[in-house]
Amino acid sequence: MKLSDAAVKKAKPEAKPYKLADGDGMYIEVMPSGSKYWRLKYRYAGKEKRLALGVYPEVSLKDARERRDAARKLIANGTDPGEAKQAQKREGKIAAANTFEAVAREWVENRSNDWTAGHKALTLRTLEQDAFPSIGRRPIAEISSSEVLATVRAIEKRGALEIAGRVLQRCSAVFRYAIATDRCKNNPAFKMSEALKSPTRSHYNTIEKGGFPKLLRDIDGYQGSPMTTYILQLMALTFTRTGELVNAEWKEIDLDRAEWLIPAERMKMRRPHLVPLSVQAVAVFREAAKLSGDRVHVFPNRNDPSQPASNAIILRALGRMGYTGKMTGHGFRSAASTMLNENKSKWGIHRDTIELQLAHVEKNASRAAYNFAEYLDERRTMMQQWADHLDKLKAGAEVVKLRA
Repeated sequence: MKLSDAAVKKAKPEAKPYKLADGDGMYIEVMPSGSKYWRLKYRYAGKEKRLALGVYPEVSLKDARERRDAARKLIANGTDPGEAKQAQKREGKIAAANTFEAVAREWVENRSNDWTAGHKALTLRTLEQDAFPSIGRRPIAEISSSEVLATVRAIEKRGALEIAGRVLQRCSAVFRYAIATDRCKNNPAFKMSEALKSPTRSHYNTIEKGGFPKLLRDIDGYQGSPMTTYILQLMALTFTRTGELVNAEWKEIDLDRAEWLIPAERMKMRRPHLVPLSVQAVAVFREAAKLSGDRVHVFPNRNDPSQPASNAIILRALGRMGYTGKMTGHGFRSAASTMLNENKSKWGIHRDTIELQLAHVEKNASRAAYNFAEYLDERRTMMQQWADHLDKLKAGAEVVKLRA
């Protein structure tokens, strides 16, 4: 006798599990907890087996019968439905592990030792916001160029052209990683940058060179916290990255040797970086030491002195001085790079010296093993030349060089 919907619904739990048969090997098992499970009893290769067909009421009587009939067809064709179900689960797990999002997260983790925590978080956030919503769940081997293009076009429509290019670069890197790990055969983002709109390059809002001397004078005359003045002065003198300076600790700085060794964990590419300090930079650090020398950080947070100051302190100060949209912390690096390269012949500076001091990534594989003390004498000389040049710019005329 076959079951009815009413009979299945009315079946009450008892002290022990019991079964209600529907025919052709299918039955529903009612558990003491009240749960009801559809099962199929069948024989394959001479062995009696059981196949789970689902849980009632999520799987109705009609659905369970359809699943039973499909399983019996497999048996008739020489296939064990239990093994077929397990194979399907394995394929599902493999597919889930090979979605674009899964591979992208794996790629980010794989690069973690080469990146700072901040760069890792930024990379992941970019993908989460602008790539995963559209192609994240797609099997990476099935994603087409048109899908990738549609993803970055959507970002372009927001007017975020820089972000569109960045997302495309990161997607391309994910596909290259997938190819290397045998998850896909081609890179649908390859050479797609030609299809994107070119953003207007702002170079991190660096003021015109003609305005740089005034900026330096405005920094010296800043009416806010002395600590903020010191940060801005050292941004100009050392042209390190904002986070590298704001998070500086006194243990990294040797004022007697006029050296600042930034540890690898704070550097963008996870390599220690040595900053030779000019006479002017040492003088600024000594002034800062009068205010924070007993603290861990050179620039303690005003609200919690056990923590470093916020990175936003630089932008806020520049804004108060009237440089909103004209200058950023990174602008000091851009200005230094431009002016040092313009003066490299005059000052006898090699381009490698500038690039090493900027801690730029070495693109030549034969020189990828970076030595943080490389070209140290040349860099020490260059940093003093740079500091003296800034003094001249501030004064608007030739000035006498400071000596150690």
